[in-house]
Amino acid sequence: METAESDGAGAAAGRPETAGDGGARPQASAAAATRPFSAFEWMLALRYLRPRRKEAFISVIAGFSFLGICLGVATLVIVMAVMNGFRAELLDKILGINGHLVLQPVDTPLTDYDAVAKRVSAVPGVRAAIPLVEGQALASGAAPGGTGVLVRGIRGADLDKVPGVSGNIQSGSLDDFDTAGGIAIGSRLAQSLGIFVGDNMTLVSPRGAVTPMGVAPRVKAYRVTAIFQIGMSEYDSTFVFMPLPEAQAYFNQGEEVGAIEVYLDDPDKVGEMRATIEEAADRPIFSSDWRQRNVTFFSALQVERNVMFIILTLIVLVAALNIISGLIMLVKDKGHDIAILRTMGATRGAILRIFFITGASIGVVGTISGFLIGALVCLNIESLREFVTWITRTEVFSPELYYLSRLPADMDVSETASIVIMAILLSFLATLYPAWRAARLDPVEALRYE
Repeated sequence: METAESDGAGAAAGRPETAGDGGARPQASAAAATRPFSAFEWMLALRYLRPRRKEAFISVIAGFSFLGICLGVATLVIVMAVMNGFRAELLDKILGINGHLVLQPVDTPLTDYDAVAKRVSAVPGVRAAIPLVEGQALASGAAPGGTGVLVRGIRGADLDKVPGVSGNIQSGSLDDFDTAGGIAIGSRLAQSLGIFVGDNMTLVSPRGAVTPMGVAPRVKAYRVTAIFQIGMSEYDSTFVFMPLPEAQAYFNQGEEVGAIEVYLDDPDKVGEMRATIEEAADRPIFSSDWRQRNVTFFSALQVERNVMFIILTLIVLVAALNIISGLIMLVKDKGHDIAILRTMGATRGAILRIFFITGASIGVVGTISGFLIGALVCLNIESLREFVTWITRTEVFSPELYYLSRLPADMDVSETASIVIMAILLSFLATLYPAWRAARLDPVEALRYE
């Protein structure tokens, strides 16, 4: 009944080269003195992980368990990083062109916008307060057809404070924006209308002059002085910036503006600063922040993110169940060796730890491998997207559908750590029952028919 495992166990436990009852007592005391997670336990646990011809099926199960945990962790890391990057990128684009807090007039028109903007700008934590006029129009250019646009009237000095536009000029310039009489448009709008810097773009607004026959649409051509590219297709194909006095005249606003957009140093503090800004305005206003205006969009992203986390966690759970089945089969196969170890003096705790190490090693190595694969993919995800696009000849991440021109990935340290810890804990829990069964094995029953 001698086996390689029993020989290794006897040598590690300090078994004397004697037979019979006389050698059992010193052997038992030596085993009892073995420290938990000693080299003897690690040696046997790692030996059970090595594939052997007669244990090929068990090795296959262990391999699938390793791959399941590895792929599950890698998928979780990649998907959560992409969703975090997607949210951060959208938030950056949205807040880069829209104010964090919008002040709109109540009761009386906002004709004192210059004084209100100066008072609000003086509030600590406010980066800029920008008065603007906003309206819709139909734009047409050299290409046939037209498209709807959102026209914003804004002062040239204020447009320089909008990072989403001033920091992303593709061609042309914003110099002398107030006096040049031109407009700034998005790159996708310019492409769809066949317009370049220096060309004219015609705007048609239904809010034109009032005549005895009714309201006549207002049609006027403007020279394009700048083309910007924010990187968000919805904005690049929709927004048109016009000097504030021209927009007031075009939309029949007189000397008033429609709103004042307030930009903060820290957008997340908008709730804390809201009351202070309203007080600084010193006139009846209605305020709304970026969270209220985009609550549906970001709530949907958060729900999708949570659901994806739950679904992908099931992959790791299934792999953990494979560890359970593989270890149970290993315990049955090694019942003879366990019985010999027990008769030589190995404690139940030692047997439990041996099989715990065996199963936990699969989970830990699989988790670390999955984390490394996930981190590697996240660091090179845009290159991988371009490679897949080149291989398949299709647009993998269409800007028209996903609003962004590139695939972002942002690995959050705490979130990634929670994924790794969760996977390791699941693999640890999966090993407890098979290891307990191994420790509870009765050596007499196991050796009865030997």
